[in-house]
Amino acid sequence: MPVVTAAATRFTVGTRLASGLGRTGVISTPHGDIATPAFVPVGTKATVKTVVPEAVAELGAQAVLANAYHLYLQPGPAIVDAAGGLGAFMNWPGPTYTDSGGFQVMSLGVGFKKVIEMSAGHVPDDEKTAAGRERLAAVDDDGVTFKSHIDGSAHRFTPELSMQIQHQLGADIIFAFDELTTLMNTRTYQESSLERTRRWAIRCLAEHNRLSVARADRPQQSLWGVIQGAQYEDLRRKAARDLAELGARDEREGGKGFGGFGVGGALEKENLGTIVGWVNSELPHDKPKHLLGISEPDDIFVAIENGIDTFDCVSPTRVARNGAIYTRDGRVNITNARFRSDFAPLDAELTNYTTQYSRAYLHHLFRAKEGLGPTLATLHNLSFVIELVDGARRAIEAGRYEEYRDEFLGRYYR
Repeated sequence: MPVVTAAATRFTVGTRLASGLGRTGVISTPHGDIATPAFVPVGTKATVKTVVPEAVAELGAQAVLANAYHLYLQPGPAIVDAAGGLGAFMNWPGPTYTDSGGFQVMSLGVGFKKVIEMSAGHVPDDEKTAAGRERLAAVDDDGVTFKSHIDGSAHRFTPELSMQIQHQLGADIIFAFDELTTLMNTRTYQESSLERTRRWAIRCLAEHNRLSVARADRPQQSLWGVIQGAQYEDLRRKAARDLAELGARDEREGGKGFGGFGVGGALEKENLGTIVGWVNSELPHDKPKHLLGISEPDDIFVAIENGIDTFDCVSPTRVARNGAIYTRDGRVNITNARFRSDFAPLDAELTNYTTQYSRAYLHHLFRAKEGLGPTLATLHNLSFVIELVDGARRAIEAGRYEEYRDEFLGRYYR
């Protein structure tokens, strides 16, 4: 194996929580630093829906995450590459992440509710799909064959192609191609899927190293392994140990290894902290950890306490487009009649661009189906979650994390 350029990201651990695995830190990338813990807004198709990138930056977002599957279909990775990479393409100057397309393997294949089911209150059934939905993806040991959700055209993803696409997209942090399972999958399937993801990780490392040499003139990228295993302690711990050893061995052999790790897959909400704790107690403490698809306040605090450094989730922007607003006193629906003549700001304790507009005005915009409504609501919700996580980081550094957490959650879920 040719020796490749040193790791593209560095992680410096800051203040540690007195109890648990939580900490602050800094992830340094070719396009800037990320102070952690940090929330990473999702810009699926190289855009955070309804808002301009400059506004996202003004809210305090330090990085954005885009989706390799969607950008592969539109406009195509070659276009993004020719533009100078994801950040240049979308006019975002800061750090960027791309996921591998693994979520689409699940949502197009198993397709159970189109999301990762967070309740195990069902009988596992590997053949179950969402009612009325056709499977558009089929997994085998070499990769995934799928139909485009746009035009039905046939496509094939392999670990190597996922790496090629993500290198062309040019994000600072990219993820290994994995198979994302749901809690509807049986234990037998979870075991075989975990081994498949491990073998894919080996292939991702090899292709990542090859491409890092072939594209040495571009900003170097950091590949992060993804931990699966659903709700099973032995599988989660095994996956963490396996990927940690794969990364370390690759570094010993002159490769780049894994710059960090993502925790993905089906996570029972009530056991989120326990599952994340299993994983992070096995992974190297000097590597950053990212939790894929989590943004509810109680989940964020639990994850931070168990060693998660960055998060992403579409939920704050998705619910905003339907009029659901985060406030310090809980989530509200701005379309409710009680807001028709309420001239207070959405949240009087949060200062952002939307603060200058009243609840009555937002209510009017949504009722009138004006596009400005979702834009203002999205800006507010992003600001809320970013400030929540930034506040947790400041509280850890000040030695008052538990006080901050208890006060925040006490009001939000009151």
